[in-house]
Amino acid sequence: MNPTEMVVAIVAIVMFASVMRAKYGYGRRRDHALADPKDQAENLRLREEVKDLKERLKVLERITVEKENTLSREIEDLRDR
Repeated sequence: MNPTEMVVAIVAIVMFASVMRAKYGYGRRRDHALADPKDQAENLRLREEVKDLKERLKVLERITVEKENTLSREIEDLRDR
């Protein structure tokens, strides 16, 4: 089999596999509406938890930056004396 025939064969196999996947729906996650309600509830709970954690992280970052700035100002004030 020469290289051209091999490339044509590979392309044909991939196209056939794509058609079969589309026909039978393998590898697709488009049925979110049909998902288990228990899974949907868990997903919503986890999203809320991540949202809360992100908010807490923002607060901690702000506190840390404020402390660093305060410390820098105090050091500069001591140097000026």
